[in-house]
Amino acid sequence: MTLKEVLESIKPKDEERKKVKLIMDELRGIAQEVIEESGEEIEVKFVGSLAKDTYLSGDHDIDMFLAFPLSIPVEKLKSKGLEIAESIGKRLESYEISYAEHPYVRGVYKGYQVDIVPCYNVRDWREVRTAVDRSILHTEWVLKNIKGKNDEVRLLKRFLKGINAYGSEVYRRGFSGYLAEILVIKFGSFLKVLEKADFMLRQKIIDPENWLKREPEIAMKTVKREIEEDKPIIVIDPVDPRRNVAANLSWERYGLFYFKAREFLTKPSTELFFPRDKKGNYLEVLRRKGTHLVTLTFEPPNLVDDIIIPQVERTAKGLARQLELEGFRVLGIDYGRDFIFLEVEEIERPRIKIKKGPLYFTHHGLRFFDKNDIVWIEGKELASEKSSLGFIVDVLEDILRKGQFSAGKNVKDAIVGANIIIDFVPKALAQEAYLFLSREKFRVK
Repeated sequence: MTLKEVLESIKPKDEERKKVKLIMDELRGIAQEVIEESGEEIEVKFVGSLAKDTYLSGDHDIDMFLAFPLSIPVEKLKSKGLEIAESIGKRLESYEISYAEHPYVRGVYKGYQVDIVPCYNVRDWREVRTAVDRSILHTEWVLKNIKGKNDEVRLLKRFLKGINAYGSEVYRRGFSGYLAEILVIKFGSFLKVLEKADFMLRQKIIDPENWLKREPEIAMKTVKREIEEDKPIIVIDPVDPRRNVAANLSWERYGLFYFKAREFLTKPSTELFFPRDKKGNYLEVLRRKGTHLVTLTFEPPNLVDDIIIPQVERTAKGLARQLELEGFRVLGIDYGRDFIFLEVEEIERPRIKIKKGPLYFTHHGLRFFDKNDIVWIEGKELASEKSSLGFIVDVLEDILRKGQFSAGKNVKDAIVGANIIIDFVPKALAQEAYLFLSREKFRVK
């Protein structure tokens, strides 16, 4: 299969395009009816890949923004915006209220997912008041600059999906669609973006609209902040010098792109676009490696993944640190909305701790003598022996009970009551366990 054939399989056909346009026109009509009834001055604007014509066949999530005038206070934007979005939602097949910086409505219309988002009708970055306002500017910038490279963007998006590096959500930390569009516009084509993988990492800063010269003070502040936070690359937003488009991109996801780009350029393969499912038996991996898997399962609070998963990540790292301090070697961690995996070298440790003490003829030596039950002399110093929990489950339960670990505030209570399982996982987590233990999640060789 050639790149031309890959494109044929991912590019929307004329019939699909017509249907998408018809649905968007119908949604615009519904929204405008509701707006007219409300008496508000609101423009309906479509943003995202459908509006930019960079979407992949079958990927039809619709982002419909309700653009309020700048004269409206933020609190009114939130309350009135949600009220109007809900009124539109009631005319769809179904809807629910979701929450980001401010509430919006997520609905379904003729099988299409529709996000109805209140925002300000901004003309440039200086007018941006809420995080979503930029989406209008992003769409306008891409439409102005893409110049027929839409299909090159489609190839890059499909490639990033295939190598598991697509999606900028905080629980994925990959390339966003907008970042893919900027890279193609900047470097010219899908293949040229791949060729620049090493260059991007070394140059670090990509500035498509030359903000470093036009707004040097603001742009340098952005660059300095992102360098201090050790981001793989810094792509100064073409519509806002205060923002790094690649702020959520992790080193791991960029690393997948870095190695897979090299692999494709050396030996092109359509399997990178359409990978086979990586399936295997986690128990066989455990037997081969001789390590152990500790699994914590819990019931998370009813909050969106963008909030929950970063907190679970922090908790997993906190538990790993505590186990290391307790003498267990942790070889790796993984996590999801309702589970934590810890791969460890051993699940048993000695049931006693030997502690070296101070000089026996000092004040500290006498305190050490008083505090410990079994004490002996080694040269001029004291030593003690203390019983300890040996089995990792007992140690973990003790850590959880005492709360002696760093954790996300919304998930700590849930994780304190977690079920702890050794060398076995519920059926629903079997594939996740395999991908984790085999290192397939971020494997590049």
